[in-house]
Amino acid sequence: MRLLLRCLRPGPRRRSGLLRRAGHLWRYGRLCLRSLLYNSFTDGDVLLDSLFEPVYWLVDHVTRWFGVVFVVLVIGLTSSVVAIVYICLLPLILQTYPPAWICWHLAYGHWNLLMIVFHYYMAITTSPGYPPQAKDDLTGVSICRKCIAPKPARTHHCSICNRCVLKMDHHCPWLNNCVGHFNHRYFFSFCLFMTMGCIYCSVSGWDMFRDAYAAIEVSGAAAAPPLRTYYQTPPPAFSFRQRAFHKSIVYLWVLCSSVALALGALTLWHAALITRGETSIERHINKKERQRLQKKGKVFRNPYSYGGWNNWKVFLGVDVPRHWLTRVLLPSPHLPHGTGLSWDLPPCVREQRAPLLAI
Repeated sequence: MRLLLRCLRPGPRRRSGLLRRAGHLWRYGRLCLRSLLYNSFTDGDVLLDSLFEPVYWLVDHVTRWFGVVFVVLVIGLTSSVVAIVYICLLPLILQTYPPAWICWHLAYGHWNLLMIVFHYYMAITTSPGYPPQAKDDLTGVSICRKCIAPKPARTHHCSICNRCVLKMDHHCPWLNNCVGHFNHRYFFSFCLFMTMGCIYCSVSGWDMFRDAYAAIEVSGAAAAPPLRTYYQTPPPAFSFRQRAFHKSIVYLWVLCSSVALALGALTLWHAALITRGETSIERHINKKERQRLQKKGKVFRNPYSYGGWNNWKVFLGVDVPRHWLTRVLLPSPHLPHGTGLSWDLPPCVREQRAPLLAI
């Protein structure tokens, strides 16, 4: 037994050989890892993207499957607010407001509701626009590395839809659709009119909210165990219908105020991007390009920006003055300028620049 253990026990020479072999394997593995990760363009952003790749995969798949749930949630919450307005607020408005204010509330409220429903429906059902899959249909464009298809200018790949989208801004889970060239205006208009509607409900129902909140506090105090005081007047007892009315008013005001703050901030952000002629993705790309050229002493100019006012006219499709009424203040299914495959000068901008080009 001792002889067997002595044979199995490594000697000094064998121990040093094992250590050298382990060190050689460690250096070889480290070299293989560096060779796999080496890239002259690798920086901190690439490292972070690689580390967060599992998180991106999880978010993409969750968003893809829960998109329908988000759409149903938007429709349900909006329908609940509309029902409370018609059942609770509208009868009080008809009973207490003067005729002029009644007409204004009826006209503005129904117009705002019409614009919200129209633009949300169009944003959901309108395709954002996809480039053709055949490589012969487009010339002089790059190829997407993920779907191996033509990738025109301003086109980006959506990992949730798993295809390229023309003038992609982002994938909106509340629409269960990408926001791209053909439905970007519908998305922004929905955000704008929804924010306006929430602000309208919050401002109009502020007095009712205070009264309803005070009534809920009083009813809560009445439901508490009675104190041994006999000189106080007991609080009034509310019926079930009155308690439901008070809670509905509080729910309406809290929901509309919260949505107005969150969606209002998002609307202002997109309004700033539209003013600069950018999308959400192009904002990050242009920022990096601007910093790169600034180091070289050059100035970056966005080739798709025509000035703040002209950018809004191009985005909204306003070619003549009457379009502010027919295409902006009223529901309009008109198409945006261009096909999304090439970016020629829009008609409204071309007319203003024609004299300068003629010179």
